[in-house]
Amino acid sequence: MLKMIATAPAVAFVVYSCSNKLSEAAHLDIDETPLQTVDSLFMVQTQDGGLKMRVEADIMERYENDTSSYELFPKGLHVFAYSEDDQLETVLHSNNAKHFKSKKGNREYWSAFGNVTVQNIVKQQTLQTDTLYWDQANQEIYTDCYVRMFTPDDFMQGYGMRSDEMARNSVLYRPFNSYVYVLQDSTKVIIDSVNFIGPLLKKR
Repeated sequence: MLKMIATAPAVAFVVYSCSNKLSEAAHLDIDETPLQTVDSLFMVQTQDGGLKMRVEADIMERYENDTSSYELFPKGLHVFAYSEDDQLETVLHSNNAKHFKSKKGNREYWSAFGNVTVQNIVKQQTLQTDTLYWDQANQEIYTDCYVRMFTPDDFMQGYGMRSDEMARNSVLYRPFNSYVYVLQDSTKVIIDSVNFIGPLLKKR
């Protein structure tokens, strides 16, 4: 008799607890719940045996619904793109990012937003904007937002920009109040400090 009294509350508790969990699951929105979460993402892309791109992010969340799938990078995205001779050429940093892919029509794009900075190390050119799109199919980046561009020789700003994906040939639309602000010494030697590995040592 004592045994029956001791176990009855425990059974009632388990049933109540499971009922609560089922109620919470019924209200769960699958579309707003990530199917996969990756911490400390590190991804490398190669082409023909050479390094093409490196991607880093603190968190990646993958979502999927009936019409599309997409990944979110809520704590920032960092992309490092390499030239044909495996030299680091272009770097992108942003506070947030999204990779979207449609299940119909093969529509795909990347978007970076929040303090977006794109630096072409070879050309010593830096681009800053709030939102930037990357069209992988056409290999170009673009935005309609306010843009600032810096080089060692001048400063430019305007609304809208389009460039190849390596930021080698950026075209600024609707520029205003752009000006040259630095005089450079034509005899100055510029060293790529990112890719520079120092002089080769002679064998003795």
